[in-house]
Amino acid sequence: MEPHEIQTDLLIIGSGNAGFSAALSAVESGATSVLLIDKCPQSWAGGNTYFTAGAFRTVHNGLSDLLDIVNNVNEETARIVDIPEYSNQAFLGDMERVTDGRCNKELARVLVEDSLETVKWLKKLGVRFQLSFNRQAYLVEGRWKFWGGLHIKTQDGGKGLVEDYLTVAKKRGIKVQFDTAGKKILINKDTGAVEGLLVEQDGKEQVIKCKVIVMAAGGFEADPKLRELHLGPGWDKARVRGTPHNTGDLLNIAVRDVKAKQVGDWAGCHSVAWDANADPNSGDREISNEFTKSGYPLGLMLNRDGRRFVDEGVDLRNYTYAKFGRAIMQQPDGVAFQVFDSKTIPMLRDEEYREEIVDRITAESLEELAQKCKKVGLSDPQTFTHTISSYNEAVQVDRASNPNMTFDPSIKDGLSTQGLELPKSNWALPLDTPPFLAVKVACGITFTFGGLTVDPETANVISEASNEKIEGLFCVGEMMGGLFYGNYPGGSGLTSGAVFGRRAGRGAATLIGSG
Repeated sequence: MEPHEIQTDLLIIGSGNAGFSAALSAVESGATSVLLIDKCPQSWAGGNTYFTAGAFRTVHNGLSDLLDIVNNVNEETARIVDIPEYSNQAFLGDMERVTDGRCNKELARVLVEDSLETVKWLKKLGVRFQLSFNRQAYLVEGRWKFWGGLHIKTQDGGKGLVEDYLTVAKKRGIKVQFDTAGKKILINKDTGAVEGLLVEQDGKEQVIKCKVIVMAAGGFEADPKLRELHLGPGWDKARVRGTPHNTGDLLNIAVRDVKAKQVGDWAGCHSVAWDANADPNSGDREISNEFTKSGYPLGLMLNRDGRRFVDEGVDLRNYTYAKFGRAIMQQPDGVAFQVFDSKTIPMLRDEEYREEIVDRITAESLEELAQKCKKVGLSDPQTFTHTISSYNEAVQVDRASNPNMTFDPSIKDGLSTQGLELPKSNWALPLDTPPFLAVKVACGITFTFGGLTVDPETANVISEASNEKIEGLFCVGEMMGGLFYGNYPGGSGLTSGAVFGRRAGRGAATLIGSG
C-alpha cells in the first residue's frame, strides 16, 4: 500500500527559532503554502528555543538603537542606563576570539551584518524584546551598567519567544503539525532537486510532496551514543539541558539520502554549568533555563577533589559559560562545587540560585561548608578548605600591590590573584565572609556544533558529491555547521537561527515562485 500523500510548496522541519524564522520569512516573501512539522508532541513545541534565556546578540550604536525594540524601558529608567556601542568589528572580533579563528568567515560576516536588521524584523512581526536587566546588567553607583555585548532578550525568555512565534504563525496562515517524524528526503532522480519527505505520523507513513525543504531540526545532543561517538568518552553522562527530541535524526538522513556535506566542530558543543540534581535526559519545561548556574565569576569552582580547574575570571561570563560545561565534564565524576560568600551571594541571579530551584549548601565556616559538601560528593574536605585559603592569601597579595583597584562586575576589573598556578584574573574578591554558600553543578549540554555545509548567502545545503547547492534544500539553526568551534559568544545562537532562517525563507519563496 502506497503512503498517503499531502501537498505543500514549502516544508519546514523543526519548531524552534530557526524554523519559525524561515516560515515567517517565506510567507512575507510571497509563499502561500507553508507547512511546519516537528517529530515532538505539541507539548514540546519550540525545541531548544523554549529552554533558552531568549538572549539575542546584535550590533548597535548604543541605547538609542535599542529603545524602539524593547518594551521595558521608560524615560526615567533610560536616563540611568549605560550600554556601550557594540559594533560590527566587536561582534566579528568576539566570533574570531572565542572560536580561536576557526569560524567560517562568510557565515560570521552574514551573522553580524544582518543581526540588527533581523531583530528589528522580528520585533515588527510581533516578537517582544526587552533590555536584559536581570542577566546582563549590574546596578553600579545608581546606574545600570550593561556588559558583554549582549543586551536584549525576549520577554519571558525562550517560553515567551515560542509563544510569540506560534501566535504570529497562526495569524500568517502557517500550518503547524506535531508528532511527525521525517524518515527520508525524496529527490527527483532526473533533476536532483527536492520533491518531498517521507514521514511517519501516528505509526503510519505518508509522503509530504513539496518544492522546498528547510531543515531546522537541531543537533544530536539528546542522544547519549552519538554524544559519546562524536564528543568523546564520558559525554553519554552529560545532562540534557533542552529538548529530549534532538537526537540527530535529520542530520543522518540528510547525509544518507542527499550526500549533504558535513562541516564544523563535530567534537564540540555548547555546554554549561548545570544543576547536578536536574534530570539527566531532558530539560524541564517548567524550570527551563533556571537550572543554569552561571554565577561562577562571583566566586570559585572546585572539583570533587577540592581543587580549582578554571580561571573563573578569565573573561566576562558571556564568553566562557558555553565552554565551562566541558571543563566540568572533564573533572572527576563530572561534577564541581560553586562557592560564594556573603559579599557576592546577593548578586547571584535569583532565578538560578533560589532555594526552590537549587539545593543550597550553607555554612558559617569554610570547614563546616566542606563537611556538608562531603555528604553530597566532595571527596577531600581538607584540600577544599586549603584551596580557598590559598586563594584568599593570593588575593591579599594582589591587593597589597594594587590598593587603588576596585571591584566592578560589569567590566574586566583587573582584581586578580598573585602567586597561584591557576589565577583568577578578574573579580577576585576574598572568599572569607560568612555565611558561605556552595552549589553542586554538573555539565548541561545545550547543542552540538557539528552540522551541514551551507551557502552563506542563502543557507542552501551543499552536496558532498558535487560541491554544489542541492536544489530546494536549506539548513538553518543548530543543524548548520561551520559557525561555532569550541565555544560561542553568548546569544549568538538565537541570532544565527533567525538571520539564516530569514535568508532561507526568502530563498525558498524565490525558488517556489520561479518554479
